[in-house]
Amino acid sequence: MEKRKILLLVLGLAALGAGPACAADEKQAQSPVEYAANAKKAYEDALEAFYDGDWEVAKPRMEEVKRKYGYSRYARLAELRIADSSFHQENYAEAVTAYKSFVHDYPNDPEVPYARYRVARCQFLSSGDSPIMPPLEERDLSSVRDAFATITAFIADYPNYKKRAELDYMLAVVSGMMVRHELYVARYYLDRGNFDAAVARCEYSLNTYQDTGLEPEALVLLGETYMKKKQRRRARQLFVHVIEQYPDSVFTVPARKFLALMQEPVAQKRIP
Repeated sequence: MEKRKILLLVLGLAALGAGPACAADEKQAQSPVEYAANAKKAYEDALEAFYDGDWEVAKPRMEEVKRKYGYSRYARLAELRIADSSFHQENYAEAVTAYKSFVHDYPNDPEVPYARYRVARCQFLSSGDSPIMPPLEERDLSSVRDAFATITAFIADYPNYKKRAELDYMLAVVSGMMVRHELYVARYYLDRGNFDAAVARCEYSLNTYQDTGLEPEALVLLGETYMKKKQRRRARQLFVHVIEQYPDSVFTVPARKFLALMQEPVAQKRIP
């Protein structure tokens, strides 16, 4: 009998202790409508700091939205704003990781094109020239290659994207950087008599990177290499091609000089 009383007392105390917790849980319970409304408000509050450019405040607020309302649309938007905050702080590597994570986790989300565009933008900005960086020919161009691949793939998937003009510009810049590097390496090989390697570099740049404005330079260098390989017919074709197809290029000057060296000068075409 005594044991029964003790058991009832223990159970009664446990019930009293659980009462407030249960009440708190019930108080915290939200209906789907309340959950969505609270998520929206939390996101909009965080968005105020974001629009003010206060990234140090915006990021933790967005993290809170993502943590507390992970089943809402606002959690996804918060992920993008976190990535955007890193972008605006010029933490490009961190931003790329966040944007790529979004694309991977939500492949069908309507914001995927935006996230992919931002990846391209981050990689482009990371690949640019800077006074504190070594010359182009001495640099590791992996970031430039990544930007080229990302931009090319994006344009193929979204040819009518609203930022197409900017994407075309970025592609032209990174393509030009890659071509200048290839031509530097080609000249290196040419100066050391490794003609086949020089030809390979020139042809690779011409076939891989289009509309960079460096085609005349690449063609003249390729022609010079063929000339030194004693393949004069091929060299002559290249020099004539430069003169005829790029009459306003400064590289028509070396093209004519090389033709003169081969004793087959070509008269300049009269341009109407």
